[in-house]
Amino acid sequence: MSKRRIDPVTEQAIDWMVKLRAGTPDARLQERFNAWLLMDRAHRQAWDTLQERLGDTFKPFRTLDQRLPGQAGEARQVLLKPQASRRDALRVIAGLGLLGGGLLLGSKTQLGESLLADLHTARGHRQNFNLADGSRLSLNAESAVDLRFNDRQRLVILRRGELVIDVAPDANRPLIVRTAEGEMRALGTRFLVAQEADASRLVVLQHSVEARLFDGTTRVVKEGQAALLSTRNITLASDDERGRAEWLNGRLNVLDESLEQVIDALRPYHRGFLRVAPEVRGLRVQGVFPLDAPDRTLDALAETLPIRINRYSPWLTMISKR
Repeated sequence: MSKRRIDPVTEQAIDWMVKLRAGTPDARLQERFNAWLLMDRAHRQAWDTLQERLGDTFKPFRTLDQRLPGQAGEARQVLLKPQASRRDALRVIAGLGLLGGGLLLGSKTQLGESLLADLHTARGHRQNFNLADGSRLSLNAESAVDLRFNDRQRLVILRRGELVIDVAPDANRPLIVRTAEGEMRALGTRFLVAQEADASRLVVLQHSVEARLFDGTTRVVKEGQAALLSTRNITLASDDERGRAEWLNGRLNVLDESLEQVIDALRPYHRGFLRVAPEVRGLRVQGVFPLDAPDRTLDALAETLPIRINRYSPWLTMISKR
């Protein structure tokens, strides 16, 4: 079954709606918004559709109030208040289904998992969080987690992306990171977890971690070791993968990986669409590259690999064989 999600242009339109409603009008912001509208016909269409669905005067809320008594008024207040965030707006839009079935933001979509998560980061941004128990959580770009802390447990659910966590000691409440494939229980203090397409990656930076699949398979991964968790197996990596945590310092440390894997690591930092031709995806890469300057990294790759970087616009980059 295909996952429904808000398309990127509608997502941008929602961003602009939140910015333009956030308090005192700003001439420069209005100029930037006008330029965005003129940049592409799809931008105008997405904006008009959003305004039609929401209603510039919020007339649709009268209908919604008949269908969902009490909720429409609350939604209107959230969308109009100056401090309303993008997450607040999307939560309202998703909850009331204002964008219609084709654009419904479901809790299982990647966008929904990011924007409606307890903590999330945007494209090109990393962030550190101090958790209530004293642990320190770092999220890579385009990552999202939910937190389930109570008197009995400390559970971090990685919805997408990558994290590094420094675990505060608590003998009565073990800290567990849960992914799509299983759970990682801290036996020490510091480790990295990444949610990949069909597996979860664990890299133990200090002490050890118990990895457990949902079928009960367990394995203790020690400091300096890395493991890949699939639905049926926990496989130890042969190489030292602690360099993967270099994104904390804005660097992509590549020991010996395919070009496709390197580009996947750059995607959360690149503002446009990156396409890698099939014939070059398997090229091996080694080196240290800047994450915050993805175009510079692409140019550096083109100097050492037999590839060509074709930029057709700020939003489309094609990587092909030279």
